[in-house]
Amino acid sequence: MAFHEIQFPTDISAGSSGGPERITDIVTLRSGFEERNSIWANSRRRYDASQGIRSIDKLYETIEFFEARRGRLHGFRWRDWSDYRSGKPKKVPAFNDQQIGTGNGVATQFQLSKTYSLSSNPWTREIKKPVAGTVLIGKNGVQQTITTHFTVDTTTGIVTFVTPPANGHVITAGFEFDVPVRFDTDFMNVSVEIFEAGSLPQIDILEIRV
Repeated sequence: MAFHEIQFPTDISAGSSGGPERITDIVTLRSGFEERNSIWANSRRRYDASQGIRSIDKLYETIEFFEARRGRLHGFRWRDWSDYRSGKPKKVPAFNDQQIGTGNGVATQFQLSKTYSLSSNPWTREIKKPVAGTVLIGKNGVQQTITTHFTVDTTTGIVTFVTPPANGHVITAGFEFDVPVRFDTDFMNVSVEIFEAGSLPQIDILEIRV
């Protein structure tokens, strides 16, 4: 099993459906009250790629991509058009969108992350697949220069400073990112006649941990 650093065709993913999923155990007590327990600490995203396929050529492109990934065997990058930036989808990333750490005078590496918080119960998501050329970094309110001040590994989302940020210096970031996924089927059940009639079987895409 491997991960292929290649992005699924974005013109197809743009028309897809899907989003985050969580698993919650709910037990209803005899009193009528509930006990709820979150099974996963983090959400997991799933998508249906079939809804973005608008032509026979795009159907073939999807089959070609499926074969190159050997079905479910290899992971790949997926753009979630509803959530692919450090801020809101239509907002151009800025270097101070997200706080990703605080300097201690020793550490040089910081993991890109995105915090979701419209309430008092925020959730922080590690970003492992930033898009090359989109990562902006700030230190103590000052934008940094890539290569001169930092580098970024687009396969892991780890930012490495040339010089350790001073103690208490806030590290911020802005970026675009992909979701690491795989096909959730080994069988592409395709019928051109059914497709031309306006129907296509679901093509499941599932987020993976990397």
